[in-house]
Amino acid sequence: MLWSLSPFGEAKVGIPFGMLKGLNIYLVFLLCFGANVLVFPMMMFFLDKINHYFLRWRFYKKSAIYVARKAKVGSGDKIKKYGFWGLMIFVMVPLPGTGVYAGSIATYLFKIEKKKAFLANVIGIFFSSVLVWISTYMLINGISFDFF
Repeated sequence: MLWSLSPFGEAKVGIPFGMLKGLNIYLVFLLCFGANVLVFPMMMFFLDKINHYFLRWRFYKKSAIYVARKAKVGSGDKIKKYGFWGLMIFVMVPLPGTGVYAGSIATYLFKIEKKKAFLANVIGIFFSSVLVWISTYMLINGISFDFF
C-alpha cells in the first residue's frame, strides 16, 4: 500500500510487489488502488494550500518550475485539447511519469475542474491498476500470449 501512495511507483509498483510477496491478489488490488486514489486529494490539498509557502525557498521553486515545464511539454497539449478524456488516458498509461501525481499537477497547472479531474484520475488509475494486475498475474502464473 505504501508503494501505491509513493510518487516512486504508485500502484504500478504496489500491485506487483504485493502479488509477488504472495499476498491475496484481490486484497492487493483493492488496497493499492484505494491508496493510489487517495493521492489526488492529498496532492490537491498540497498544491492549493501549502505549495505557495514552499515557493519562497529557492531550491523548491526551481524544482517546481522544472516539474511544471516537464508536465506542460509532456502532456499539456493533449490534456488541454481533450480535457477529461486526455487526463484520463494520461493517468491510465502504466508508464513512469504518467500516474496520479502527474495528473494532479496537470489538474493544478491547467486549472481543470477538480470534480471532473478527480473522476478522470480515478478511472485512469483503475484501468492502469487492472492492466498491471493482469500482467503481474500472468507473469506469476506463466500465462503467455503465444498464439502460434
